[in-house]
Amino acid sequence: MPALKKTVLTVLAAVLLPVLTAAPVLADDATADRSEDKQPKPPASMSTVGGALLGKPGTQVNLAPGVPVLPKKLTGRSWLVADAESGEILASHNAHWRLPPASTLKMLFADTVLPVLPKTQTRKVTFEDLAGIGEGSSLVGVKEESTYTVHDLWMGVFLRSGNDAVHVLAQMNGGVEKTVADMNKHAKELQALDTFVVSPDGYDEKGQVSSAYDLTLIARSGLQKSDFREYASTVRVQFPGEEKKPKKGKKAPKRETFEIQNTNRLLTGDAGLDPYKGIAGVKNGNTTNAGSTFTGVAERDGRVLLVTVMSPSDDESLAVYQETSRLLDWGFTAAGKVEPVGELVKPGTVGGDSEKEAVGRTEAGGTGDGEGDGGGGTDQAGLGDKPGASGMGIAVAVTGGALLLLAAAVFLVNRRWPLPDLVKRRTGG
Repeated sequence: MPALKKTVLTVLAAVLLPVLTAAPVLADDATADRSEDKQPKPPASMSTVGGALLGKPGTQVNLAPGVPVLPKKLTGRSWLVADAESGEILASHNAHWRLPPASTLKMLFADTVLPVLPKTQTRKVTFEDLAGIGEGSSLVGVKEESTYTVHDLWMGVFLRSGNDAVHVLAQMNGGVEKTVADMNKHAKELQALDTFVVSPDGYDEKGQVSSAYDLTLIARSGLQKSDFREYASTVRVQFPGEEKKPKKGKKAPKRETFEIQNTNRLLTGDAGLDPYKGIAGVKNGNTTNAGSTFTGVAERDGRVLLVTVMSPSDDESLAVYQETSRLLDWGFTAAGKVEPVGELVKPGTVGGDSEKEAVGRTEAGGTGDGEGDGGGGTDQAGLGDKPGASGMGIAVAVTGGALLLLAAAVFLVNRRWPLPDLVKRRTGG
């Protein structure tokens, strides 16, 4: 009998060991980390724009032999890694969860309004221009009765996330109400159907939502524009100070300027955080309701990646940048090896299934923070139909190291959508 038992145990071990060890290795116990986290869970089902897997809660990535596991400590409620050129989504987590976007929504504001206003156009700011700015807003320091160029104001939007600059530009575009309508229309054109705009500056408002998928889609569109790339990649610049009236019988005093620095810490670095090598923008945000949000674009060895992270937990300093860096590192290693889980769709007319997706947007209120089933799970699934490359050339300013802080060369990959153009180069100063 003991010999028989030994034989049975040996056979069972031989059968079960391969089964128990065959599952793909995950980056870490992300599910356990997030189950202890008291953040709201995503809906059980979300939009499937870009691919069926993107509508599922939890992490979507096709791990296979040769594909690196995802990095440890990813606490964002939602994140996405995409190839900016092909549009392929390499991995995602709750990609279509509609969440407050904070100032990352300014990317949509810029992509909508920037083409309308010539950069040399000027505006003498009035009291009405600055009315309605939310309490506690980030400001660049725009002053009434002072004149600014559109170029100045965009620098204030991108570098200091200035809601004062946003409101002045919105007034130049025909007013805040018209600008909000324009932004919602443009979001539909881009098929950013998780997005609904209430305030053009991203200030917390009931019903204002976007998603990691949409913010990545919007950034990709904005990066087609050379001015957008310039503003998004600038580390520091001199901003005009207040215009002072001349004293009686004297000339007007020379207008002073003051330096503003980009609040994107992957461009500038911070205590315990180095600038990310190859970073070229795009936009960060932070509000009480949204937490920290960030969309970044970077280049390495000719490959350009976009990463969006929304609302990581607060147990790590500068968590949104740390997690973006980890996802960029993973993406550059995994690109060309991992089967994509979806794609960034092309802009186009909303209709059919896309129109149905638009119906689900939270327009009347709420933030999409519904309690759903299966939140925080990890799916390792095949994609079925592989998403084709969009054929869309991405226009992105590619930088090495800390850009102007290190006086590094800045490379502008100026590609006109959809066909690539020449590579242009400018030096940092």
